Amino acid sequence: MNELIEKVQAKLKSPVAVLLGGNAREREVSLSTGDAVLKALEASGIACIAVDTRADWMSVLAQHGVKHCFIALHGPGGEDGTIQGALEYLGISYTGSGVLASALGMDKLRCKHLWRGIGLPTADYRLLDDRSDFAELLAALGGKVIVKPALEGSSIGMSIAETAEQLSAAYQLAGGQQAVVMAERWIDGPEYTLAILNNRPLPAIELRTEHSFYDYDAKYIANDTQYICPAPLDDSAADELSTLALAAFNSIGCDGWGRVDFMRDKQGRFMLLEVNTVPGMTSHSLVPMAAREEGIDFNALVLHILLDSL
Repeated sequence: MNELIEKVQAKLKSPVAVLLGGNAREREVSLSTGDAVLKALEASGIACIAVDTRADWMSVLAQHGVKHCFIALHGPGGEDGTIQGALEYLGISYTGSGVLASALGMDKLRCKHLWRGIGLPTADYRLLDDRSDFAELLAALGGKVIVKPALEGSSIGMSIAETAEQLSAAYQLAGGQQAVVMAERWIDGPEYTLAILNNRPLPAIELRTEHSFYDYDAKYIANDTQYICPAPLDDSAADELSTLALAAFNSIGCDGWGRVDFMRDKQGRFMLLEVNTVPGMTSHSLVPMAAREEGIDFNALVLHILLDSL
């Protein structure tokens, strides 16, 4: 650990600015992630400051002469390439993926387009709008769907529909005509996630919840959600999952660290859900859990992510 701290300190040219908060609907999760990252940096003796991007964050960076940022932002405005582009313009290094990969990772629809184009597995889906024939669309997707806004994270705006009336209501919950909304064929099977650190896969995690799906409450509030790490997979399936996660991660140009989410259907096929380019780092978060399985504690995890960006 001391050697890791020395490597980070040797490359730093200013205090590390932890960018957190912001204006997205995931603001509260971002504040928790940012607070955890700040405490880890402070515990390692790394000079750092908290910068809430809801305010005039560029002036704060200039005032402190910041040359390095740890991005702890979730959702639009912080995880979608916007902040990344601004930091590129300012000549400030930052953790995680670049502009294009961040933008693609935030967009579930375009990820699906890309993955289908290169032959990676993902569930059937349809876009929804005010002209959609909800009964026809539901039948085409097998009678049960998960409805989600394409440009949100943390399962915000997501719900299940099994009737045309439920699908119409789910469409409105996801943002209606004011958002890009997709309905995806329901996959009746276990959910998995696989974290990537310094471009290598960590042990997969199986997620088990009593909720109808792994929703916002199951992710951040409930205490009965089960996380099985490493996931109970045979060697062949575990290798397949790691290979698929890296292929999805690399396909959109991700770098450094992230997380790839999957479902497994009744035929045993893994189906890609999404790539998270700035995963949560809270008490319920999955990347720290996978890292612990590899013998990397939270403070070391934060330093590894930072060091990779310097």
